[in-house]
Amino acid sequence: MKTLLSAVVGISILAGAVPAQTALAAEEDMRAVWISTVYRADYPTAQNDIAAQKAEFIEKLDQAQALGLNTVVVQIRPKGDAFYKSELNPWSEILTGTQGKDPGYDPMAFMIEETHKRGMEFHAWMNPYRITTSGTDLAALSADNMARRHPDWILTYNGAMYYNPAKEEVKQYIIDTVAEVVENYDVDAIHFDDYFYPSNYPLSEGETRDGQEANARREHVNDLIEGVYKKIKSIDSSVEFGISPMGIWKNQTSDRTGSATTGSEGYYTVYGDAKAWVENGWVDYIVPQIYWETGNSAADYETLVKWWNNLVAGTGVDLYIGQGIYKDSVAAEITKELEINEKYSNVGGSFYFSLRDLLNDRQGVATAVKAYYAAQDAASQPEQEEEDTPAVNPVQPSGNKVAYAGRASVQIDGVAKEMDIYIIDDYSYFKLRDIARSITGTQKQFDTVWIEDTQAIHLQTGIPYTINGTESASTALTDTTAYPSTAKLYVDGQQKNVAAYTINDYTYYKLRDIAGLVDFGVTWEESTFTIGIVTTTGYNG
Repeated sequence: MKTLLSAVVGISILAGAVPAQTALAAEEDMRAVWISTVYRADYPTAQNDIAAQKAEFIEKLDQAQALGLNTVVVQIRPKGDAFYKSELNPWSEILTGTQGKDPGYDPMAFMIEETHKRGMEFHAWMNPYRITTSGTDLAALSADNMARRHPDWILTYNGAMYYNPAKEEVKQYIIDTVAEVVENYDVDAIHFDDYFYPSNYPLSEGETRDGQEANARREHVNDLIEGVYKKIKSIDSSVEFGISPMGIWKNQTSDRTGSATTGSEGYYTVYGDAKAWVENGWVDYIVPQIYWETGNSAADYETLVKWWNNLVAGTGVDLYIGQGIYKDSVAAEITKELEINEKYSNVGGSFYFSLRDLLNDRQGVATAVKAYYAAQDAASQPEQEEEDTPAVNPVQPSGNKVAYAGRASVQIDGVAKEMDIYIIDDYSYFKLRDIARSITGTQKQFDTVWIEDTQAIHLQTGIPYTINGTESASTALTDTTAYPSTAKLYVDGQQKNVAAYTINDYTYYKLRDIAGLVDFGVTWEESTFTIGIVTTTGYNG
């Protein structure tokens, strides 16, 4: 994919209407985001408020789609409870503050409908074993909680409760839980995360991590995974089953077939044998949580991508990469990581953890992801429309021009702004970045990204300008030479035919051309020699 020359930080995600998409095509890369409900981390903000919960989900769904994503992975069973009507699991306390309390509607049915309405996929994310994140008081659970009904199914560790993976009754209960969802809801996939046995759950005295007891634990987890997969397929073969394990199966120091890493190993830490799940075909897709940056001394990002790429080869299991954008070091280099993914033929896309980090644009990750996917889509567009749409050739200005230093004042919605202006052939020319920065926060806001490989500027409407550190302060201008610019300009993925000049290494556009493309008003006050940019009206010609 294309290298972004500009560093990108700061965003409020596009809100408003988003065009409907077609259903996710088999050949399209997976572009998914985890929406965590435990602790109400990503959703919902409100409790006991149907309208607010619905409005919030719609807004976040539109924001995710505006970034180019095509799949949401929503945590609908965070703690042995349910965001859906269930005979087996109580209503989640996250919805109302009280476990077992009916929220007054079916949240998952609503979420699926809204997701599919936009041509996106809905993956139902379940934590199979967790009962509480903290607390071991059974009386705190609702009366219809299966753990309260069957206290012998429980194991406790570090002040929390879990269903015991060794219990046959637990295995069947979880399989039945999955079956209930697949039978009653139009989900595209069932998704398990990386929690199996409690992390580092101790072995009996004298037992080793490769001993009989440890191996039995892994077999109990394997039994569940195989049983869930077979049950899903017996109900609806089109529904997929995916798991997101820890990013390291085993290190090479533990197993010669492991990765050249030294981090925590899922095989031992949570007794999850992800390699067996892939090799036995018990999953449709695997999403290793490769939550490290490139060059990490314990777990280098590309080293792990390569290992998982090789693991799935020839198995028929799809590989997507879990991107740990909750970490600054990962968020800041997300474009680099996505470009690494493209080097490996079995990598079919990414899952981002999590939604809040995207919407907060941690280290510029949302802007980078949006620009990356926009460039990816633009690159594929000519092939799709080659017969119907002639190529757009940028207007080539006729030779070098004298650029006269502009003397006019500038106002944005009546407020004075310092901006560089040059006059070329009696027209006012502005830096695109200056316009974008000056109107950010208004309904006409837009961002700009430079794609080096295609020598193109991508203007993306609806999102605020991203400060990238390359901006220059306005200085006293002098007359100079303007050189015709060959840079292409795209607005929301569509190439536009407008003239531009390079002045002092910056690209300048005619103000009225940009006003027409973005649809804001332009005024001229002769008596005060003032140019006005008006974001509350459309372009008036």
